[in-house]
Amino acid sequence: MLVPGEPNISYICSRYYRAPELIFGATEYTTAIDMWSVGCILAELLLGQPLFPGESGVDQLVEIIKVLGTPTREEIRCMNPNYTEFKFHQIKAHPWHKIFHKRMPSEAVDLVSRLLQYSPNLRCTALEACAHPFFDDLRDPSACLPNGRALPPLFNFTAQELSGASAELRQRLIPEHARQEN
Repeated sequence: MLVPGEPNISYICSRYYRAPELIFGATEYTTAIDMWSVGCILAELLLGQPLFPGESGVDQLVEIIKVLGTPTREEIRCMNPNYTEFKFHQIKAHPWHKIFHKRMPSEAVDLVSRLLQYSPNLRCTALEACAHPFFDDLRDPSACLPNGRALPPLFNFTAQELSGASAELRQRLIPEHARQEN
């Protein structure tokens, strides 16, 4: 568990899924690093290959910049306030619709774009990601597994898991039929 104010290590996580703040050497980070990894994994599932296949830490950052563009000074400050070196060529972000196949569901692309933000505080939280329209089919009361069996319980969140979630987020996250069951 991450403890606020307690230093952590920056060399954590498999390279392809490593959040940019870790590449910038941040030792104070949040679970937003995990949400970056989720975005990388979702993109890889959709593309059939890693989105950021860096061969080293520096190359990893280059791969990220090729897609997201050069981070602004403010984005770098959000990732690691102690990082003062800023000597990057200005590269524009690559549009998501050019990265993903044009038949890719727009909800999938939108979720990836919300997870892969330079600023950790702008990334979706885990609950926000679960409430994203990409997962709306799972909230349909008639949704079932491909073999026709019922879905396992998906909405039985604990009070601790929902602590801090707004009423609006809870409303989007848990469908009416699941609220009536609890």
